[in-house]
Amino acid sequence: MYLHRLIFLFTLLISVQYIAAQQNGAKPGLKISGEVTKPFTLSADEFAKMKHSSANMVEHDGSSHAFTGVLIQDILELAGVTTGKQLRGKNLSKYLLVKCADGYQVVFALAELDSGFTDRKIMLADASEGKPLPAGKGPYRVIVPGEKRPARSCLQVTEFVIGIAKE
Repeated sequence: MYLHRLIFLFTLLISVQYIAAQQNGAKPGLKISGEVTKPFTLSADEFAKMKHSSANMVEHDGSSHAFTGVLIQDILELAGVTTGKQLRGKNLSKYLLVKCADGYQVVFALAELDSGFTDRKIMLADASEGKPLPAGKGPYRVIVPGEKRPARSCLQVTEFVIGIAKE
């Protein structure tokens, strides 16, 4: 019972902070941490200045939408995450844990995000159909084109954590 209350209060606190930031016109930053050489928080202004790409994705209801955002690989490179030719051997056990404001979490192997391994462009979107993501879905959303179920296209992304799978 105590744990449920604690989770509820934490979720409420995150929601209040997010709503306050939205009302002030500010977008919360994206924290990048874990097995990185340069942990940092990417501000909304820095995110806006990065190279944006676009992709279409089919939602749960079957409708298709156009999203724009930054490739996750580009964000991870800013933090010094192992990519490209260095992503081999033990480094292939590294993963990205995506955390969302509501407690939802998803995992990607780093190879799934790396252009040296795949042509799929997984991005962190900040807009859909040319408009900023609405409060209940943004300010950031992971977009995974081509998946049969959009379960890993999570909403209200707050943090990227790089980890290493261990036995």
